[in-house]
Amino acid sequence: MSDSRLVYSTDQGRISEPKKEQQAETFSDGFIRVRRETKGRKGKGVITIAGLPLVGAELKALAQTLKKKCGTGGAIKDGIIEIQGDKRDVIKAELEKQGYKVKLAGG
Repeated sequence: MSDSRLVYSTDQGRISEPKKEQQAETFSDGFIRVRRETKGRKGKGVITIAGLPLVGAELKALAQTLKKKCGTGGAIKDGIIEIQGDKRDVIKAELEKQGYKVKLAGG
């Protein structure tokens, strides 16, 4: 039945493929990259945090913590945390306090 193309069953309802767990994408050197970006944002600066070894709820919780520390908004897009404004020093200090190795990248 694994090759079945069954989409709906009266017994179970809509049938979907089991979801695969996401894996965190990290850089090979183990550092978290904190960079300031303005491209494509009409001159508004955001801080992007890439290379975190977290996925799902853990990543969301870290983003929430960083947004509260900075007092700004933000989002998670494709496993990268975006924080509004230029708070690289605050973000770097908080991540180092949590035990991560951090590098400031970009301008």
